[in-house]
Amino acid sequence: MNPSATSAFRWPIGLIVGKFLPFHKGHQLLLEQAAAQVQDLYVLVYSNPDPATMDSETRAGWIRQIYTAAGAEPGTPPRIGETVLHVVALPVGQLPVPPNDAADYTQREFVRRWLRQQPLQPDVVFASEQYGPGFAAHIGAAYVAVDPPRTRVPISGTRIREDLYGHAEFLHPVVQAHFHSAQFIRKIVLMGAESTGKSTLSKALASAYSTVWVHEYGRTLHEEKNGATDFDDLLYIAHRHRELEDEAVPYARHFLFVDTNAATTAQFSYFYYARCAPELLALAAECRQRYFHTFLCAPDIPYEDDGWRDPEALRDFHHGMVAMQLDMLQIPYTLLTGTVEERLEQVYAVLGQPHHAASATAADPRKWG
Repeated sequence: MNPSATSAFRWPIGLIVGKFLPFHKGHQLLLEQAAAQVQDLYVLVYSNPDPATMDSETRAGWIRQIYTAAGAEPGTPPRIGETVLHVVALPVGQLPVPPNDAADYTQREFVRRWLRQQPLQPDVVFASEQYGPGFAAHIGAAYVAVDPPRTRVPISGTRIREDLYGHAEFLHPVVQAHFHSAQFIRKIVLMGAESTGKSTLSKALASAYSTVWVHEYGRTLHEEKNGATDFDDLLYIAHRHRELEDEAVPYARHFLFVDTNAATTAQFSYFYYARCAPELLALAAECRQRYFHTFLCAPDIPYEDDGWRDPEALRDFHHGMVAMQLDMLQIPYTLLTGTVEERLEQVYAVLGQPHHAASATAADPRKWG
């Protein structure tokens, strides 16, 4: 029976399959149109490769959160109207998820076998893509197309991935928040001796990637106290610097650039006081996991004496100590040399070229701290 024959008709089980990379308002239209025509709607979420910054379980979680009533008891299933949503993430590491570029037959057969193992037999498949009719026939279900020309919601996952922050109007606030979260934003730290261009490069990188950067808080406090910082200040500096990083994350895009971290603060503790607080040592050790990548700035640029720094003669010594500390902490790093422009290119080679997509919501490359 076709649902158009009677407004009271609803298929028992509907199915939607997608990568949802990311889940956008076009996908919302698809789910909501499908939910109006079925009693139970299964939504399978998978992709191979599965991005670590928004894996299949994260994407499935967005859908559940969007369609679970506010204040609902834990375990309450998401719903659209009277229709229950069964949102299932199919993780690459646990299932033989075919690559995204696999042949249509391979994709269809993977889903057919998964359905048979449940066991589950959908009555109807909903899709906006060309694969829909063939996929539905392969698993023995009816097919309903939802806005194939994308006229009602003129967007695609591909376009959004090309400029995540320039298409925010097509993303639910739940999804928008993810792209400004610690789970998604990658912290990049720049380390090195004094006067090796860390701040200059941090600012230049933030501008290039349309994001924000975090200033070295130890320098800020040192100037505020007119150079009279003491041993007890160092642990406070490390904590406050981390707080500033966390405060900056919601304003970042893709990357958050950080000038110095707790590892350097611990090193200065030994240099000036021949000791280090255990808590500060623990914060330094956490730098192994806290940052996506570490760059070490070489002392091959002119030294600038601003009145606050140690003598130039100590710069090479400090550089060697930072390198030794990174090796001892087993933190991989990339050495940056040459001019600012040359260093930028070296960073791009690791992080990828910045996307200079025009956007009215481009981030201000301001500093935190």
